[in-house]
Amino acid sequence: MSWFAPRYTTLWLAVLGTVGFGLLAADDADWGIPALIFAALLALGIFDLLQRKHAIRRNYPILGNLRFLFEFIRPELRQYFFEDDTKAAPFSRNQRSIVYQRAKQDIDKRPFGTQEDVYERRYEWINHSMAPVHIENFDFRVAVGGPDCTQPYSASIFNISAMSFGALSANAVTALNTGARKGNFAHDTGEGGISRYHRAPGGDLVWNIGSGYFGCRDADGHFSEEAFVANATSPQVRMIEIKLSQGAKPGHGGILPGAKVTPEIAEARGVLVGVDCNSPSRHGAFSTPIGLMQFVARLRRLSGGKPVGFKLCVGHPWEWFAIVKAMLQTGITPDFIVVDGAEGGTGAAPVEFTDHVGVPLQDGLLLVHNTLVGVNLRDRIRIGASGKIITAFDIARTLALGADWCNSARGFMFSLGCIQAQACHTDRCPTGVTTQDPLRQKALVVPDKAERVYSFHRNTLRALSELVSAAGMDHPSKLSAEHIVRRISGNEVKLLASLFPFLKRGELLAGTPPYEVYRKYWPMAQAESFEAMLPQTQAAS
Repeated sequence: MSWFAPRYTTLWLAVLGTVGFGLLAADDADWGIPALIFAALLALGIFDLLQRKHAIRRNYPILGNLRFLFEFIRPELRQYFFEDDTKAAPFSRNQRSIVYQRAKQDIDKRPFGTQEDVYERRYEWINHSMAPVHIENFDFRVAVGGPDCTQPYSASIFNISAMSFGALSANAVTALNTGARKGNFAHDTGEGGISRYHRAPGGDLVWNIGSGYFGCRDADGHFSEEAFVANATSPQVRMIEIKLSQGAKPGHGGILPGAKVTPEIAEARGVLVGVDCNSPSRHGAFSTPIGLMQFVARLRRLSGGKPVGFKLCVGHPWEWFAIVKAMLQTGITPDFIVVDGAEGGTGAAPVEFTDHVGVPLQDGLLLVHNTLVGVNLRDRIRIGASGKIITAFDIARTLALGADWCNSARGFMFSLGCIQAQACHTDRCPTGVTTQDPLRQKALVVPDKAERVYSFHRNTLRALSELVSAAGMDHPSKLSAEHIVRRISGNEVKLLASLFPFLKRGELLAGTPPYEVYRKYWPMAQAESFEAMLPQTQAAS
């Protein structure tokens, strides 16, 4: 946070130039023009530091203006040299632009037709109706809470996905929760615990509890009922989410070095300042699928009957099936399940985990949804989904594949001003979103960004209402795989309903369905263990 940091070099050069050429101009008027140029640059730098609209300009006075200059002439540069607007790396320019426009209340329309190749494989669309309907209220919600829940929650179908304080700056967390409170949607805390910045604005929270049990742990790092009750009974905490795995790095624990454990982070996590903070790769409060279900019931009782569920990135199919068999055996069901796609997220991870570990959202969501349908539990359990969800069509497609609501992390980061610099793990985020540097995060002005968070959510749901009404429906919950079409070749298209397997109600209980994943792995799953139960012939050999 030094004023002599390299990013202020241009500002100090302007100071030196103004003083130096000013002194020369006092003796020779010919030096007046360069003195005025440097003075103008200095004035611009001071204005950049004082203005509250653009974080980059506050963190990079004078120099930061080049970003907006290049953005202004970007279409001309791109035409000859740079990226395709539709190429995602990991998010395309078009995807980022639609968030910026909706967050800023700018025009979000596109001129001159689509930039997508509509005859390219994997192109998708939603069929429209000759009898569209009008939707007056686009505050679409879903009731979360099974038969054992006494405090159900009416959740928006579009919410902020898990991002911890510590990964995000204090200003970013405050802005997100302020926007969530204004828009009446939920803000997932991430596994880093409930910080003072989550609490202060008063927005609805989904408390994410990971293997480190931050906010509900004792001195040895074990789960503490007393600490849990203190947080879980807060009126602001509307749902409790047990984190089993995440899309960014499923099956990978982590450690926050003691040097990064500030008093504020220590307060939120219930750990000691300056001491290494460990997140194990697995939970200590349970070790079996039945144990997980018992833990769900325990948290629901301790919280006073609030919705309790878990979040996972699907891995071994038999482990997921084992959890379902534990539900059937114990009679205990979670109120919700959040399926996280292996497309990654805001958390930095080894490249091997980012690129090659975990099941992508589409496949994971279909497996979870179908399994619950196949054992007659789908009506008791709501499903959330997260993984590169940005636009209204992303939401519509995800709901059509079986989700009840969607979460977005990076979408809401873009609404805060994130420019996809991919410096989240360096503490040098140029927009103040993912940094603990007090000076850098100060550039993120909370009231302005909170309004953008609110506007992005509202305008995305407005766009969803227009999409759904054009398809002839009055609510997104009526979307199904029959409504989405995918091109599979230059001359062939298919409904998602015919591309993917969908189980009938009770089909898994009635017998083995005609799909390989169930025929092979369902018999291997056991409620008593996450280990696969080998077939008799294989075990004997």
